[in-house]
Amino acid sequence: MTEVDDVRSAPPAARPFGGLYAGNARSVMARGWRATRSTNWLVVVSGFFEPIFYLLSMGLGLGALIGTVTTASGQEVPYAAFIAPALLAVAAMNGAIYDSTWNVFFKMQFARLYEGMLSTSLGPLDVALGEISLALLRGGLYATGFMVVMQVLGLNLSWWALLALPAVLLIAFGFASVGMAVTSYLKTFQQMDWVNFVMLPMFLFSATFYPLSVYPQPIQYLIQALPLWHGVELVRGLTTGQVDAGLLWHVFYYLAMILVGLVFTTRRLRALFLD
Repeated sequence: MTEVDDVRSAPPAARPFGGLYAGNARSVMARGWRATRSTNWLVVVSGFFEPIFYLLSMGLGLGALIGTVTTASGQEVPYAAFIAPALLAVAAMNGAIYDSTWNVFFKMQFARLYEGMLSTSLGPLDVALGEISLALLRGGLYATGFMVVMQVLGLNLSWWALLALPAVLLIAFGFASVGMAVTSYLKTFQQMDWVNFVMLPMFLFSATFYPLSVYPQPIQYLIQALPLWHGVELVRGLTTGQVDAGLLWHVFYYLAMILVGLVFTTRRLRALFLD
């Protein structure tokens, strides 16, 4: 008997975290990846090009008029190098949010997929980790492709940019965890529109295209509370070489997002399908 078979046959009390986790989240992710590859691959590919179009139109086009931008640490960088790491964080956010909201909403409300999964040996934490891992994979694919484009265009200004990829995976993990937690409470497509309502202003105002200093002080405090701003600052600091201990606060912010998202998602799936 294999280790996986041992986990599947074990009573809930003998598994890690009781009946919440059977140690088989990878099967949930593998199922989702096969479904995406066979039916939704065109949607996945199209999401990769959106931030590249923004980079080419604004970073290179508008950047030719703007020239350089002064970052929060006082360093002057080309405008394209200023917005490229922000768009990299946005690419990770978009990939993770799409999979953890719209895909999860359909599986939960219409396909009744999770109800079937949780009638097997899988626990709610297996489902949560499997779906979030799938969203993380998509966000990672977007980020890797975008990093290649940045390197070709000469927009990675420091060797610290090598750490931008794990940073982006952390960002995707945070958004996927919270996205799935929020989606588990939504019931209608009209409620799902709130996801786009929140993401659009966060995309525009998280110091993505302009330095934080251009906004009035009260607005700056609001922007600094947004999760995307922390991702933008983390990736921008790495790609421009502005690395200091302050970047750790952005890391802790996303670790807190991941923890909160996993806890709420697990509890919600258990309440919906097991209790």
